[in-house]
Amino acid sequence: MIAFLLAQTIAITGGTVYPVSGPKIENATVLIRDGRIAAVGANVAVPAGATRIDAAGKWITPGLIDGAGQMGLREISAVQNTNESQLRGNETAAAFNVLEGINPASTLIPVNRIEGITTTLAVPNGSLIWGQAALIDLDGATIEAMRVKSPVAMVADLSEGSKEAGGGSRAGVAQRLRRVFDDALEYGRRGPNYQRAQNEELAARSADLQALLPVLRGQLPLIAIANRRSDIETALRIGREYKLRLILAGAAEAWMIPGQIAAAGVPVLVEPMQNLPSYDALGIRYENAPLLAKGGVKIALMETATENTRNLRQQAGNAVANGMTWDQALRAVTLTPAEIFGVADRYGSLEPGKVANVVVWSGDPFEFSTGVEHVFIRGRNIPLRSRQTELLERYKTLPPKY
Repeated sequence: MIAFLLAQTIAITGGTVYPVSGPKIENATVLIRDGRIAAVGANVAVPAGATRIDAAGKWITPGLIDGAGQMGLREISAVQNTNESQLRGNETAAAFNVLEGINPASTLIPVNRIEGITTTLAVPNGSLIWGQAALIDLDGATIEAMRVKSPVAMVADLSEGSKEAGGGSRAGVAQRLRRVFDDALEYGRRGPNYQRAQNEELAARSADLQALLPVLRGQLPLIAIANRRSDIETALRIGREYKLRLILAGAAEAWMIPGQIAAAGVPVLVEPMQNLPSYDALGIRYENAPLLAKGGVKIALMETATENTRNLRQQAGNAVANGMTWDQALRAVTLTPAEIFGVADRYGSLEPGKVANVVVWSGDPFEFSTGVEHVFIRGRNIPLRSRQTELLERYKTLPPKY
């Protein structure tokens, strides 16, 4: 029993620790015990028998948290049989929770976690109301082992992608969403009558209306996808009308109205490397995230391409290159998303008592040339292997030609 407990104690020593919740600590130790951070500091006593990892000259940060994608829900985007993120045939799929569609054996999980991503939001896809998103750690043989929080938020689309649900018009989308919300409130008041068919037909199925009640009661946030300034303003307007705990996602033209967003207290999930104009966002620009941060908006960064969730650190690096401070960018991929998703008591910073999701880097994690030395998820030292590294090793030395 004693040997087992000692095996659960790991000391990462000698590195520069960036706890996020406080200033960096030179020549510091992060002590991990039983999957949790036990101590962080320059004068931490290492227990006898603890596994030591020399991090001299290295950088130590919390594991990165991505607020987008379909990790575990999508293997190959063009192959429908490998996609589990959408409940087809229901434009108001509020009762749809993606959690049980997640595949813990997905080959994309090790590809991305060995580059410092330890936690991701698994997001549904759809038409108007997509369903419920779940937050997962990228380790574990079962869904229960991976789950951090489910549901984290309801997801709705107010971008051009949902126009079909509104009869081809953005105004129709807003009207349709209000109708669904109003009917959900009515269902909450008169559910038994509805079940007995004593009410007129409502805008969605009873299970979906029931699933919306926590959103309308302020118990569950609503992630609203909106890119055009007018769509963002519509989302803010609906948020005020229904007193929602709103989170904006995408928000490509949000830099135009940081004051409105900050005044509403609405956090934003942003993808800094996006700058190609479209009719959904003619005003898109690289400086979106820095300008929002400067305007007092709570910012978390995201990488929407599930296959390349590992590019989250490049998203952060580009945000820094365009005006965000380095400390702001680190917070935007660690503690801020943990706060937005309601798990900051357990995730997002290196503090005693928090879950031991820790990454040891060869240098600045936002520099392209930096490599990952160690990844810990819930205190487990993750092997730096994936399908890609196995293929590299297999074909590194080719057989001689005959």
